[in-house]
Amino acid sequence: MAGATTLGDLASAIGARAEESAVIAALKAGSEEAYSWLIGEFHQPIYGLIYRIVNDPSDAADTTQDVFLKVFRGMKHFHGESSLKTWIYRIALHEAANRRRWWFRHKAQETPIDPICSGECEYSGEERLVDPGESPFEMFAHTEVQAAVEQALQQVPEPYRTALILRDLEDMSYEQIAEVLAISLGTVKSRITRGRDALRKKLAGYVREVGPELGLQAPADEQKSSRGGRQVEVTP
Repeated sequence: MAGATTLGDLASAIGARAEESAVIAALKAGSEEAYSWLIGEFHQPIYGLIYRIVNDPSDAADTTQDVFLKVFRGMKHFHGESSLKTWIYRIALHEAANRRRWWFRHKAQETPIDPICSGECEYSGEERLVDPGESPFEMFAHTEVQAAVEQALQQVPEPYRTALILRDLEDMSYEQIAEVLAISLGTVKSRITRGRDALRKKLAGYVREVGPELGLQAPADEQKSSRGGRQVEVTP
């Protein structure tokens, strides 16, 4: 049984590589269908990744457009040293970092004329599948906690924040993160551990404040309480 599973995984991996090679060949040939597939496959996750780094919807949209322009122009120079996804994410992180540096140098000094929009203007990640049995309060609680986590995540220092985003929000493996960031597996694990610890500390006060209302309880090392409630480890 174990051998069959291994062979099945190997066959899937070989099939995936063959399929990606065909897509890359079509992209290099200028296939409009291939480019449409590429945008459909990667646009939303790349936008979400960039938004969490630059924290501005307009800048995230502009940067996402820049990323795909670079992908289209650079495709002829892509020789498959990494997976297509890794290559695109690497470009996205580079462009997002550049945009963030530019923002701190220039845009942060500007005074906005238009009022800052809320709610519908903010990106909240992929839509969460809501249990039809959830009460309006439970739905609000989920939304509120998610917003608090997103806000706390912005306060986690680099390079730990990017490692957290790739692992806990983009669901990348340690190996993929190491490849995207060009660092060792040990460094990846260290950054994720330290990032989660930093995020947990940022959220400890919030959990203590609203935990009883939302049915949450801070980790034992942050809060010792005899109250009832679900004890959760807060992660993005």
